[in-house]
Amino acid sequence: MALTPEDHVDRILAEWRRERPDLDTAPMGLIGRLQRAAQLSDRALSSQLVGRDLRPGWFDLLAALRRAGKPYELNPTQLMDVTMLSSGGMTKRLDRLAEAGLVERRPDPSDRRGVLVKLTPRGKTVIDNAVAAHLGNEERILRSLGAADRRALDGLLRTLLADLEEPGDRR
Repeated sequence: MALTPEDHVDRILAEWRRERPDLDTAPMGLIGRLQRAAQLSDRALSSQLVGRDLRPGWFDLLAALRRAGKPYELNPTQLMDVTMLSSGGMTKRLDRLAEAGLVERRPDPSDRRGVLVKLTPRGKTVIDNAVAAHLGNEERILRSLGAADRRALDGLLRTLLADLEEPGDRR
């Protein structure tokens, strides 16, 4: 069996073991690797979306609208729930997406004070192309893990998230 190469977290843990040998740094190592993997994955995925008519942060919002199914529209509150953006952040992002011709706003017929955000045909094309490329990039990121390792990691992370998430976070 091949040895796993040392990573950035190993170096940090070695420094802590040297300075504080009385501490069990195993939790720090695991959480550090989770955070670092998330940061590096996010960076790799975001860089691949540039040049696909998407700016950072647009993918999640367009994907939420696309996943909603026909007619590909949600109200801003629903979008905030699935994207974890603040109200101000959502307004700015929607303004830019509308300027780019990827979404349109229209009055909500069931709430005269409300608004619905809908993918435009161009927005649907952009997200459909981007999600296919995104999945390819995710596959590339996970290439060092075999199918059994992926299933095991997925199950472990699901268990961890079920414990960490608040009931309202599970949307």
